[in-house]
Amino acid sequence: MAQMAWIGLGVMGYPMAGHVAGKGGHSLVVYNRNGAKAAAWVAEHGGRAASTPAAAAAGAELVFCCVGNDDDLRAVTTGENGAFHGMGAGTVFVDHTTASAEVARELSAAAAERGFSFLDAPVSGGQAGAQNGVLTVMAGGEEAAFALAKPFISTYARAVNRIGPAGAGQLAKMVNQIAIAGMLQALAEAIDFAQNAGLDLPVVMETIAKGAAQSWPLENRWKTMSEGRFDFGFMVDWMRKDLSICLAEARRNRSSLPVTALVDQFYAEVQRMGGGRWDTSSLIARLSARDGPAKA
Repeated sequence: MAQMAWIGLGVMGYPMAGHVAGKGGHSLVVYNRNGAKAAAWVAEHGGRAASTPAAAAAGAELVFCCVGNDDDLRAVTTGENGAFHGMGAGTVFVDHTTASAEVARELSAAAAERGFSFLDAPVSGGQAGAQNGVLTVMAGGEEAAFALAKPFISTYARAVNRIGPAGAGQLAKMVNQIAIAGMLQALAEAIDFAQNAGLDLPVVMETIAKGAAQSWPLENRWKTMSEGRFDFGFMVDWMRKDLSICLAEARRNRSSLPVTALVDQFYAEVQRMGGGRWDTSSLIARLSARDGPAKA
């Protein structure tokens, strides 16, 4: 049984760590900035809580992490009492934060200097995917480190792939978010158009879902979008954070993301409507606000 630690028990990390403890049968040392959350996790899953990331990582062969952004990630790794200060040679740090490729490369280099490995392994699938253990994980880093971590990651993921070297996982997550942003805006416009045209929306959606328009957002979000229900899922605030990373990377690698930039501004409108914590499918809310109440 491997000695493992988990840092960050938010809406994603809490259930992900739970799957490692439950399905994998492993005892984890956990750290969370809010100590009460760590105590609750230990009460539910066993193991023990540590007072700092370094204390959690001490003696662990694998350390998993899922925090908010680049700054949070630096704080719990190379910052004062960060996990990197407690890790030994030959160990592996697996980061599930959606962060920049730049910080992934930076921390990979810092880990290598200390004699251990770093994997950037952002996830897709949202809170429901984390709770149900069916996330998609895209990883960057050394092949040997990935092979060691993959069986444990598989306790909360149905698809786990190494994309390439350090930073490649984060770049793949950017590809994912770029695609999702465009699909959700297109679906919002399609639903709004169908409603304004007076069509039988359920029949239309059932029909086009069998053709080239088929997609996960269409099959899973059209009904809630048409009903104006957004109190679930991946928050707009999080999506704007992710899209800012995509747009910054696009400026570095000279990619053109005009649609992504436009959708990011649409999400800014949703935030101004008070929808920062709404699901990302709430793009339709700004159209409905112009048309009047959504027509189910």
